[in-house]
Amino acid sequence: MKILLDECVTKKLKRLLENYEVYTVAEMGWNGLKNGNLLQKATQECFDILLTIDKSIDSQQNISKYKLSLVILDVSKSNLKHLEPLIPAFVAKMQQIEKGKSYLIESEPS
Repeated sequence: MKILLDECVTKKLKRLLENYEVYTVAEMGWNGLKNGNLLQKATQECFDILLTIDKSIDSQQNISKYKLSLVILDVSKSNLKHLEPLIPAFVAKMQQIEKGKSYLIESEPS
């Protein structure tokens, strides 16, 4: 599974996904790309998932025209304290994810 971490996601998240092939937008040299261009580049580079916290991408872009999945982690801040609790749900969901679709991973109610 090849995962791209969006610019708005802390690169520290990579260590929680060490069993997967994970790259950051910065590592790919794609800083500053608009969402449509980013999705196009990610598709060209055969990424399976764009992992983001940007909830607006789904309404701004037609994900079905890209051969990757958009996964949105429903957090207000991109730090490990907020992201880490969502990673088990993300990993569990990964096997059911279909390309061309978007998914929202929310925290479990306490």
